[in-house]
Amino acid sequence: QIKLWRRIDIGLAVDTDRGLLVPVVRNADQKGLAQLAAETKHLAEQARSGKITPDLLRGGTFTLTNLGMFGVDAFTPIINLPETAILGVGRIEEKPAVHNGQIVIRHLMWLSLTFDHRLVDGGLAARFLQRVVQLVESPYLLLA
Repeated sequence: QIKLWRRIDIGLAVDTDRGLLVPVVRNADQKGLAQLAAETKHLAEQARSGKITPDLLRGGTFTLTNLGMFGVDAFTPIINLPETAILGVGRIEEKPAVHNGQIVIRHLMWLSLTFDHRLVDGGLAARFLQRVVQLVESPYLLLA
């Protein structure tokens, strides 16, 4: 059965001494960047300290995972069922890149989107990832 959610509850993969936990930021689309940053920090601290409650570990509609802190560039994240997709973030590293016809040092990062093709068309997923890239490259767009 396919269920269309009206809310956006984002799971945040957190490495803990007890294994990977995925606390959920409820109604993420209705929060500003400062509130999201504070809430994700708080949830990660709760998960790592073992004080997180089970209700905060359920109900995500999409998950973010980051292996960049482990020096990993690219990886294939596994979908946290019953979700439809997961976005993996690799490390940010300075590398030579061509920008405006010049070779310059830029901060580069790999993003890996895994999605269920039975529910999400590949073109739609590519456009979503393209938008994520636009927002990462021009974060002021998040303020508009």
